[in-house]
Amino acid sequence: MFKVVVPARFASTRLPGKPLLDLAGKPMVVRVAEQAAKSLANQVVVATDHAQILQAVAQHQITAVMTRADHISGTDRIAEVVQTMQWPDDTIVVNVQGDEPLIDPVLINEVAQTLANDEQAVMSTACHAIHDETVFTNPNVVKVVFNAKQRALYFSRAAIPFARDTADRQQPLTAYRHIGIYAYRVSFLKQYASLPVTTLESIESLEQLRVLYHGYQIAVSVTDHAPASGVDTPEDLAAVRQIFASND
Repeated sequence: MFKVVVPARFASTRLPGKPLLDLAGKPMVVRVAEQAAKSLANQVVVATDHAQILQAVAQHQITAVMTRADHISGTDRIAEVVQTMQWPDDTIVVNVQGDEPLIDPVLINEVAQTLANDEQAVMSTACHAIHDETVFTNPNVVKVVFNAKQRALYFSRAAIPFARDTADRQQPLTAYRHIGIYAYRVSFLKQYASLPVTTLESIESLEQLRVLYHGYQIAVSVTDHAPASGVDTPEDLAAVRQIFASND
C-alpha cells in the first residue's frame, strides 16, 4: 500500500490558477485526485498553497493540506506534507503532478512497486521509449539514461545518449523519455528538504538532479503506460476539455 500526494500550486505563468480550471464541471486538481484514487493507493492528499484550492478540493471530499508558498519544487512541498501527516518512515508516497488529469492509475501503481522492489533506491520514477527524432531533440522533453540495475545515471533536456560518430547516428538508438511521476520513502523525503539546491538542478530545471548529485539512487521503470499530455498551455487545456466532454 502507498499514499499519493498531488502538489497543486496556484501560480502558473501560462495558465494562472491552473488547478482550478474547469474540466467538464470539476476543477482540474479534483480530476487528478480522482484518477489517483483509482490506483491501489490507500490515501490521496492534495498539497496546496492557496485557500481557494483547499476549499475546492474539500467540496469534493478529498483530503487537502495547506503548505507554504515558497517551496521551489513539488518534492519540497510533499516533504512538508509528510511531516504534517506524520506518516511512518517506511511509507511510500507517490507524487502525481497536479496538471495530469489523464494520468493512468496503472502507472501510479508501477512506480510505487518499482520503489518497493529496490531497497537501495530512495526514489523511483518512470520512462518510455522514444521513437521520434523530433521528440528526442526537443528540450521540453526530458530524457533519462540508466544503468544495468535500472537506476538513473542522469536526466537532461539535452538529447542523451548522444551519438558521437556520424555513422552511429544512422543506427537505431534506444532513448527514453522521462515521465514526471515519482515515488519516495517518507524517510528520504525528510532528508530531501534539507539537501542544498544544486547548480545542475537549477540550470536544467529538474528537481530530481538534486537527488543524484547528493549520491542517492533513483530506480527507473520502463513502462508501456505512458501518460497523455499534461496541461501546460491553452491548447493543452482545450484538448483535455474535449476529452472529458466526450467521456462525460
